Parts: sequence; structure tokens; C-alpha cells
Amino acid sequence: MLHLINIHIKERRAFNALNFGIFILYLFQVTAIIGVSLGYQDWFIQKTPFNLSLTFFLLLWLYPVDSSKKGLASLVFFMSGMLVEWLGVNFSLLFGSYEYGDNLGLKIGGVPLLIGVNWMILVLVTGQISNLITQHRWLRVLLGAGLMVLLDFFMEVPAPAFDFWVFEGGVAPASNYIAWFGIACILHAFFQCLRVEGNSKFSVHLYLCQIIFFSYFYLYFSV
Repeated sequence: MLHLINIHIKERRAFNALNFGIFILYLFQVTAIIGVSLGYQDWFIQKTPFNLSLTFFLLLWLYPVDSSKKGLASLVFFMSGMLVEWLGVNFSLLFGSYEYGDNLGLKIGGVPLLIGVNWMILVLVTGQISNLITQHRWLRVLLGAGLMVLLDFFMEVPAPAFDFWVFEGGVAPASNYIAWFGIACILHAFFQCLRVEGNSKFSVHLYLCQIIFFSYFYLYFSV
């Protein structure tokens, strides 16, 4: 009986921690939407590095990244993201001609470290979401990559206004989305080969937060 009680307490604590983390995700996104809409864009956008860093630590805690396999996957996704972005920024390969602004923090070779973190986060959560939807491994790869491209689509319009990045000519070319999908497919294939498993509820809500935030500002800056 005591053993069952301890299990219940642990499950309850995990449930409370997960819901608290999800609440924090929505709190920061909704607050930023309201703040920017009311004219405080500069103040809120300057907090982007903190917001992304907080999301990263919540992912480590609640996804969670708690095994050598998940650690390896996270490192591969981070390094891959940094590499392809470095090729893009410095040689105009893959995505088109673009450069990063100053609002994403410390850069290496012109690429913010938080961009590598963002690649890692997106692959992990969209991979877990695709696992929820289908049992077919290759459909999971295509679905995960598609979810990443969908988010990138909504990010492209607000990105220059937020001083994240800007493409030559001010518009992301078709090659950007094609490259995103191709690279994401490779990373998701690796994700599926490793059979990574994370928290589905956290993954869905983290992705929804991002979609809500960037789709709102996609419309906001398109009008």
C-alpha cells in the first residue's frame, strides 16, 4: 500500500509540473502577443532570447531529455541546425540569401546559438507529435517535416520586424521551404531510427504555442 501511495504522489507531482510548464508557455506567448499589439514591441521582442532559453529548459525538464539517446539526438539536431544555417548565412546555400539580426543573442559564424536550439526543439516536439498521429515510420518523417515547414512559413513574415532574420529582397524564396523540408526529413528519419519518445502533451502544447504566436503576427504584419 505504501508503495502505491508513493507512486501516486510521484505521478501527481509530475502532473502538476507538466501543467505548470504548459501554463508558463502560454503565459509568455499570450503576454507577448498582447504587449506587442499594444505598442510595446521593442520591449517584448528584446526578451526573445530569454523566452527561447526558458522554452529550452522546460523541454529539458518536461519532455524530458533524460537519457543518452535523447541527449545524442538533441546534440545532433542542434549541430545540424547550426551547420545548415552557417552554410546559408555565409554562402547563400540551401535557403537563399539572408542574414540574422541582433535580437537572437550570441552568434557563431553569423548564426545565433538559439537558432540551433530552435532546430533541436522543433525536431523533438514535431517528431513526438507525428508519433501520436501515425504508426507508419516514413509517414511520421514526412509529417514531422511538414509541421516544421508550416511553422517556418508563419515565422517568415514577422521575422524581419522582430529583427530575427531577413532575406535579400525581403521575401523568403521557395528554396527556403524546400530546403527546410528536405533537411527536416533527414533529421526526422534519424529521430525515428533512434525511436526517441518524449512527453506527448508537452510537445503538442509547445508546438501550438509557437503556431498561435507566429500565425497571429503573420496576420498582424501582413495587414
